[in-house]
Amino acid sequence: MAARVIAVDPFDIVVFGATGDLAQRKLLPALFYRWQAGQMPPEARIFGVARRRMTDAQFRTLAADALNAHVAAADRDADTEASFLDRLAYIAADADAEPGWPELAAALAGQPGRIRVFYLATAPELFGPICERLSANAMVTEQARVVVEKPIGKSLASARAVNDAVGRAFPEDRIYRIDHYLGKETVQNLMALRFANALFEPVWNAAHIDHVQITVGETLGVEGRAGYYDTAGALRDMVQNHILQLLCLIAMEPPTSLSADAVRDEKLKVLKSLVPMLPDNNVRGQYRAGASAGGPVRGYLEELGDHTSHTETFVALKAEIANWRWAGVPFFLRSGKRLPARVSEIVVAFRPIPHSVFDGAGPIAPNRLEMRLQPDESVKLCLMVKDPGPGGMRLTEQSLNMSFAEAFGVRNPDAYERLLMDVVRGNQTLFMRRDEVEAAWRWIDPILNTWSTAAEPPKPYTAGTWGPSAAIALIERSGRTWHEDGL
Repeated sequence: MAARVIAVDPFDIVVFGATGDLAQRKLLPALFYRWQAGQMPPEARIFGVARRRMTDAQFRTLAADALNAHVAAADRDADTEASFLDRLAYIAADADAEPGWPELAAALAGQPGRIRVFYLATAPELFGPICERLSANAMVTEQARVVVEKPIGKSLASARAVNDAVGRAFPEDRIYRIDHYLGKETVQNLMALRFANALFEPVWNAAHIDHVQITVGETLGVEGRAGYYDTAGALRDMVQNHILQLLCLIAMEPPTSLSADAVRDEKLKVLKSLVPMLPDNNVRGQYRAGASAGGPVRGYLEELGDHTSHTETFVALKAEIANWRWAGVPFFLRSGKRLPARVSEIVVAFRPIPHSVFDGAGPIAPNRLEMRLQPDESVKLCLMVKDPGPGGMRLTEQSLNMSFAEAFGVRNPDAYERLLMDVVRGNQTLFMRRDEVEAAWRWIDPILNTWSTAAEPPKPYTAGTWGPSAAIALIERSGRTWHEDGL
């Protein structure tokens, strides 16, 4: 089945931080795939901006290396790659200095009515200064929009400061706060499963759902991000944005439409309904030396070179939503580094049947809906069925399994491909609104404040395990257990 491609209007995209990891690993490959698919018009231009001095030719060589590293060889051909690289130009500019900004303004000036996308793939402290320079050099036109990456602040106060700084140059309806998890195919299918099928919505409530689990695990440590990570930690890095956004999509009420504000209004209601976190309902951990991906690895403190850090590399939370649909249903959230598997998964666990008529047929497992976001995007519905053969009624658990790659037979586009084209289209549905970001911080801040005053350090766990034993106790106190089958 061929994927349907709808071309977008001509646009210019300016990538600040174009020599950095995000641009090289995700943004340039995503734009290449959209060019290859015929979605980008021939008039589209891509400008790289960073402090490093280089020529257009040198930047294109850097981009070609990025494509070679991050685009499958089977997806590349010389002519398509050459025509894509011809779109690229480079301008050296610094957020703290004037040189380079007039040159960027002049490069864009020839097309004042064209869509302009300014992508800030930089440190958050540069968001405000870059937007100020864009405004001062008259580059913020009616068709200009800005994309900002997480983290948006480190607390509610700092998030407000970042939002204020960006908002002085761009109106709210042209600010795109990106969370790439929302662009994943499975996340989109969560909306389709809930609101396009009569099967699920009638049972999507506390009367039928026992609990929900969201797991985001990484096998890697902090690698080259130790400086950033030690000021952030797992709660800021993963829970405040990715995991809470997934929780919102699971828990929100049906929107009146799929318009941006209709969807985001319902997500905001979920964030405002989160019950303040109790001390016994959260666990923070920090990995110690162990084995991961088949070999020995150092502990976090050794990687960091600081044996006094209390930054958490693992967090587990029991969240509750105080509304009619979800009252009494726990949402168990966990995320960590140096875990046994790289996986992002949502598990909706339904309540057990009230009474079994199958005497001697074996245990009856409650139904589960498992949604895998990575590494292989899929949806599984786990059901009880009869084990084939004579000899009486024996029950076994089997799953209806839909792998998107197998079901549709096409390459699964990366989340950034969808999100970048949504920015060009002016569709904000999959992007966070300011009040969403701040509502999430309003729930996260008290947890961080409690941890900052606690004398007890994060609980240790061995690299290559599923976190500290306290995380197991957190869920088992309520008679549940973490879902780890197939992980």
